[in-house]
Amino acid sequence: MDKTTYNLYCEILKSELKPAMGCTEPIAIALTAAKAKKYMDEEITSVEVCASGNIIKNVKSVIVPHTNGLRGIPAAAAAGIVAGEAEAELEVLSSITDSQQKEIVSFLNRVPCSVTKSTSDYILDIAVTLHSANHTVYARTAQYHTGLCLIQVDGKTIFEAPIAKTTSSIDHSILSMEGIVEFANTCNLEDVKEILDTQITYNMAISEEGITGKYGAAVGRTLLMAYGDSLHNRAKAYAAAGSDARMNGCELPVVINSGSGNQGITTSVPVIIYARELGVSQEKLYRALLIANLTSIHLKTGIGCLSAYCGATSAGCGAGAGIMYLYGGGLNEISHTVVNALAINSGVVCDGAKASCAAKIASGVESGLLGMQMYKHGKEFYRGDGIVGGGVEATIKNVGHLAHDGMAETDKEIIKIMLEMK
Repeated sequence: MDKTTYNLYCEILKSELKPAMGCTEPIAIALTAAKAKKYMDEEITSVEVCASGNIIKNVKSVIVPHTNGLRGIPAAAAAGIVAGEAEAELEVLSSITDSQQKEIVSFLNRVPCSVTKSTSDYILDIAVTLHSANHTVYARTAQYHTGLCLIQVDGKTIFEAPIAKTTSSIDHSILSMEGIVEFANTCNLEDVKEILDTQITYNMAISEEGITGKYGAAVGRTLLMAYGDSLHNRAKAYAAAGSDARMNGCELPVVINSGSGNQGITTSVPVIIYARELGVSQEKLYRALLIANLTSIHLKTGIGCLSAYCGATSAGCGAGAGIMYLYGGGLNEISHTVVNALAINSGVVCDGAKASCAAKIASGVESGLLGMQMYKHGKEFYRGDGIVGGGVEATIKNVGHLAHDGMAETDKEIIKIMLEMK
């Protein structure tokens, strides 16, 4: 791999794998609100949040971390205003104290917060407006969770940035399965070791917390109780348990993938579980995680950051690819694993962040593992089997069209149903 392409792969990896505290959609609201609060010196009298449908969908049912169980957009905005650390980015709510939790509740009780649905064409769009007796502050985030693009004080623009397509300036279309495998095999691990070590530590910690604690529907623990302690089942159970904890108030951080903590957990935890059981070297684990993470990012490039397509499916494919690498698979075996996995589970809908995400994660991991086992046993899906195209890149492109274009109306209907429910 030439040096320029190598550096681009490193930048994509580091831009997409970041620590985050809590579900990234409410965190993005809290971060936008915290950025606005920096420019408001007077007592706030009202708050307005205008958010795209996908943001509303993903914030509706998930617990905002460090708020003692509060849910929803007003809670996320209030947490950012009262106690958010604007410079901490996706860990904006990581340092909230007990007294600040009480202050957040008090703020919600005395300050009205209106929520409206954005008419913007952006899937991820958040605008927070703070009003006081004499001033107004407006902050907007678009396209990605830390994509602050505008701050205005009393109508005067004091910060403006172009609305970017991705979390970095790099065009993610440079990714390919061939390039990903080459990068994983030749990467100087010192260039990526720090973020991979953090991913291993953070994502395994929250998964173990989900297994031992009482969170949500306890999908991870249920899998272990119902189906035993096999390696295959543990990989699914621990990934699901991380989501059990994360969607239901656990305050441990995760390393995200493609803007999602659930996808970060799904991509990495099964690979780590398999690596430990197989007794491979730490170097082999690092390289398998490069395969898994970059495969998930590659898949999400065509799908988009937020859509009606459940990200657990693409993340499960990434995990399957990484595990195939642990077993000695090269480009051919990894590519067939991805194609098989995409053929099995593509079409699972995203109906917001909530407890049932853990079950979808288990399903996504199962698809990745089944896709791997199929090819290990000489079985595969062929071009013309549904959305399977002529090779891995064609199949990935087909899934991107399905999720980004074909499911656009599905996404609108899901949001409509959720907004109409009482």
